[in-house]
Amino acid sequence: MEATDIRRTVELEDRHWWYRERRAMLARELRRLGPPGTALDIGAAGGGNTRVLVEHGWDALAADYSETAVELALRRGLRAIHADACDLPLPGESFDLVLAFDVLEHIEDDRTAARELVRVLRPGGRALITVPCDMALWSAHDVASFHFRRYAREELSALLRGAGLVVDRMWSWNVLMRPVVAWRRKRTRGSDVTDVPLLVNLGLGAVVAAERYLPVKSFPGVTLVVRAHRPS
Repeated sequence: MEATDIRRTVELEDRHWWYRERRAMLARELRRLGPPGTALDIGAAGGGNTRVLVEHGWDALAADYSETAVELALRRGLRAIHADACDLPLPGESFDLVLAFDVLEHIEDDRTAARELVRVLRPGGRALITVPCDMALWSAHDVASFHFRRYAREELSALLRGAGLVVDRMWSWNVLMRPVVAWRRKRTRGSDVTDVPLLVNLGLGAVVAAERYLPVKSFPGVTLVVRAHRPS
């Protein structure tokens, strides 16, 4: 992400419907993992997701390629380091949990990045990963966001298995909003992560939050979410 995009994310994320619901999803997954331990947030940007880890008791470290991201995370009182996801300056088998939310699509050599993720994960450790799905949704938003690809389920599963992970669960997120997202992205230029009016923000948040209770996770969405582990 560019420095301007990272600053915009930090400015928007505490109130924007998309970020708020994704943080709620992360919190639910953390509660399912059991007692907290050490965690690495790869591609942490300004540390919004790292804050969720800390709030749930994890000893969390934010890592990002952008010096701006690291500076913003440090200002938030988080531990943060400058790091390349393909060559992490960290010892192997040192984290109980690795988080990579919307990271792999930004990396041309995603195989190396996936292997690095596994390398720093302890045997039996968990990984939580999200990526944008389905090249049918490719648009100017992806270009502006410096994506190399959007993933199909089979493609993502093969990537993670090849890196040494066991995929415990994979599901779609932002399913109900997919038709709106597809329509909007074909008609706009650049990133569509922008501030929205309060009532629109509340309405969109309510729609995506409804997915918590509806059996839609196997249908095509905008994002794929994975819970995986490194075998003991």
